[in-house]
Amino acid sequence: MEELVRKITQALVDRLEKVTIKNIEGQRTTILELRVAKEDLGKVIGKRGRTVDYLRTILQAVSGKYDRRAVLNVVEDPDGGDSHVAGSLNHKFR
Repeated sequence: MEELVRKITQALVDRLEKVTIKNIEGQRTTILELRVAKEDLGKVIGKRGRTVDYLRTILQAVSGKYDRRAVLNVVEDPDGGDSHVAGSLNHKFR
């Protein structure tokens, strides 16, 4: 799942080197923390959050194949500053 999210995200952004994914595994839940450059955040989110919603839909379909639950958090990665989770981007799938 991590590689799928990485490939799609890298196709969307300009700063490929800033795309990182932290994979946190639980018993039945996988949390993917996607970090992108500040200037690429809008490209990953899309208008009204549509792009990130599509990414989460694909992630949900793949995670269901493995009988798991996936959570995707998109995190801004500002240069030299503290990162923060964009609050409206937290979304959980069952």
